[in-house]
Amino acid sequence: MVERGAEASLEPADLSRERIVDAALALAESGTWEGARLHEVALALGTDLEHIQRFFREKDEIVDAFFDRADRAAVRVSAEQKFQGLSRDGRMQQTIMTWLHALAPHRRVVREMIGAKLEFGHLHIQVPALMRISRTVQWFRESAGYCDTLPRRALIEAVHTSIYLAIFTYWMRDESKNSEKTEKLLERMLKGAKRVSG
Repeated sequence: MVERGAEASLEPADLSRERIVDAALALAESGTWEGARLHEVALALGTDLEHIQRFFREKDEIVDAFFDRADRAAVRVSAEQKFQGLSRDGRMQQTIMTWLHALAPHRRVVREMIGAKLEFGHLHIQVPALMRISRTVQWFRESAGYCDTLPRRALIEAVHTSIYLAIFTYWMRDESKNSEKTEKLLERMLKGAKRVSG
């Protein structure tokens, strides 16, 4: 049970999307994502559901906001000096790993979030999730500097999407230090894709 004021009580003006996401993640870490309820998030923040609803229409939107953080981290890395010196595939690898590292502190909760999205009958969640996959891959490609045009672009995008989904799935169960096994697998997959696509 989360007590009111577990975090300092927040007036509506002090409330933000980021604070709500952090409170929801903290609740999930102490229990499960399925068990975390929006009224408990409000209680933990010392506010009420009406104020939570101003930022999020439903709990799944908190998942999207959390993944938006990873998207921003993946794009932000492209501004680093050392990033610019990498090969295009090296930049793609760095971008994807940065995205995963942004999620890593809550890996178990991420697994539970994905499980909730895949639950049978949740088409209202699953269709937007497919769009989100496409959007995330587009940001990866922009960050890495891919400039392919049709029809080649469609092929390479499909390859990158497949790699992303395979790597994300593998990473969710990867307990190696700093996700080293995931990074090695990603490097091999990108090399293999380059050989296939030319």
